[in-house]
Amino acid sequence: MITVVGGGFAGVEAAWAAANRGERVRLYEMRPVRETGAHKTDYLAELVCSNSFKSKLPTSPAGQLKVEMVALGSIIIPTGEENSVPGGEALCVDRDVFAAAVTTKIENHPLIDVVREEFTPEMAQAVLDANEILIIATGPLTSKPLGEWLAGLTGRKHLYFYDAVSPTVDASTLDMSVVFAQSRYDKGGDDYLNCPFEKDSYLAFVHELVNAERALPHGVAAEDETLEKIKYFAGCTPIEAIAEGGPRSLAFGNFKPVGLTDPRTGRRPYAALQLRPENAGKTLYSLVACQNRLKWGEQKRIFRMVPGLENAEFVRFGVIHRNTYIDSPQVLSPNLEMREYPNLFIAGQITGVEGYVESAAMGIFAGISAVRKLHGLPEAIPPRACAYGSLVSHLQDATPRDFAPMNINWGLFPDPETPIRDKQVKREWKLKQAQDGFATWHESLGPV
Repeated sequence: MITVVGGGFAGVEAAWAAANRGERVRLYEMRPVRETGAHKTDYLAELVCSNSFKSKLPTSPAGQLKVEMVALGSIIIPTGEENSVPGGEALCVDRDVFAAAVTTKIENHPLIDVVREEFTPEMAQAVLDANEILIIATGPLTSKPLGEWLAGLTGRKHLYFYDAVSPTVDASTLDMSVVFAQSRYDKGGDDYLNCPFEKDSYLAFVHELVNAERALPHGVAAEDETLEKIKYFAGCTPIEAIAEGGPRSLAFGNFKPVGLTDPRTGRRPYAALQLRPENAGKTLYSLVACQNRLKWGEQKRIFRMVPGLENAEFVRFGVIHRNTYIDSPQVLSPNLEMREYPNLFIAGQITGVEGYVESAAMGIFAGISAVRKLHGLPEAIPPRACAYGSLVSHLQDATPRDFAPMNINWGLFPDPETPIRDKQVKREWKLKQAQDGFATWHESLGPV
């Protein structure tokens, strides 16, 4: 018996993957016994935000991930295709019809028992004490008792209840004729990149930042503190709120230029936005201390006003909202099993991936890993080059930074050893490596 907690995308995929490999599964979903504050129905796999599963083009990162998921026996992607609505290049679904269809398939599976009951820490401990497999797939709105139980297992510093995430950009899209590498006062090497402002460009940026359209807070349940309390307690004040303190607030704070020299001018810039590596390969950089609550279109428009970021491609936008997830690089094994707690697997967004499809993908992988553990088989870690391997690599990347959830994107795929300057040619190379790597791995797993 495998116990799966959470009836969202990751939970249903984990249950489906394990059941289709011959294991009996007990799937817990607390709705409608207890509501989350974000869901509107009792369906499994209910979409609470957009109805888009992102690009269905097989030549895109999201498309390649979908191809890999379908090969592994996904329930989410085929059901989404069966209940799709027009969405251009994106796979979009009729949300209620889609969720109803997933619910019917799960409830009709002969090896899956759906239990409509809140899963408690005591129940979790009982499963583990019985030496049975437990998969936690409770998502960003994990109940408070279960979240506190996880915090006790991981150490509170390794469990995050709120996102305060800065935007992240693809390193290959930076203008390196403007951006320069230097740590303040040359202390700490050249890990940081700097975007130097002149006075006029800085003041124009601040003006647009202060007047930008804000996004409404989301994902904050009624049982939690207000967003205002959260942000000041956590020290994650939005950058636009800091800028409202006066035109030079950022220049004296987040964008302080002291200890930096712009090689183009030989002098200190008026202000500087710093970029910090997001992964070991330095293919992704985050905008330091730029967490914000702006709408995504506004973020792209305004941050592209920053010198050197005019053509930047954003792989993640800044957010401040409730989102429970663990510090996976510190506590999770590559097969999604907790390092210090055998038989306890984590799946979905709570691992530190972002998005419907990515969460579902980790559910499939957790289900496969759990079945292999149950049968005494060795771990089957996806190769680095494929979409699955790139996501798992993100979850294992211990690069010093504030670990935060990430969507699948080209920056997560490994670069060629011999640099390829043409961006499109490089992406084609990455896609071919992903396809070949996944094909070999999939064959080694055996039939679904």
